[in-house]
Amino acid sequence: MTESSLYERLGGVFAIAAVVDRFSDALIENPIVGQGSSNPALREWHTNNLGRLPGLKFMRTLWVCNVAGGPFEYTPTEPGSTTLGLEEAHREFRITSAEFDEVAAELARTLDAFEIPAREKDEVLGAFAAHKDEVTEGSMATA
Repeated sequence: MTESSLYERLGGVFAIAAVVDRFSDALIENPIVGQGSSNPALREWHTNNLGRLPGLKFMRTLWVCNVAGGPFEYTPTEPGSTTLGLEEAHREFRITSAEFDEVAAELARTLDAFEIPAREKDEVLGAFAAHKDEVTEGSMATA
């Protein structure tokens, strides 16, 4: 018998979409990476570009489903160096390592709110962390 994929263990697309929805909304309110961020690009996005939030939630859901082994294919709106690459979509935000870590902490809090078991939580956070260098690449280029 084969083990269920992370996608299946998370509950599939509807469960993943619910987590992404809450996570995305929490980022807006987060004082470090949201509307009150000291990073002008993040503050601007979370204040003046919220009309794009539904599409962003959709893309985040596809990305998580793809990374988790689900039947959905993520195609980036701004292609990067890999199929699941995130560097081009995040470069302009100049996200620092500390800001990335706060987004990861927000994701962890969201997973906890949904009572995601430790094993699955660790796998989701690990998949997210695997892309830290890509996401923070913009801040490194200006350092």
